[in-house]
Amino acid sequence: MCLAIPAQVVEKDGDKGFVNLGGSKKEIMFTFTPEAEEGDWVLIHTGFALNVISEEDASETLKLFEELASFEEELDKNENPE
Repeated sequence: MCLAIPAQVVEKDGDKGFVNLGGSKKEIMFTFTPEAEEGDWVLIHTGFALNVISEEDASETLKLFEELASFEEELDKNENPE
């Protein structure tokens, strides 16, 4: 199973460019998404933009990731009480 993460395109030059990934600038390839433009949201996996997605879908996915992280923290607290 693969996990693709939403990121916003901040710079693009041909099939290479950069995205904002959680506040970090990450270099990626746009081989599979030549239509992506600066400002677009893309799903990235292993250094490649796989799909262009809507800002709404990106926000919803990132929110779900945050909720999952919070849930995991709660599980850890319950399994390892101080």
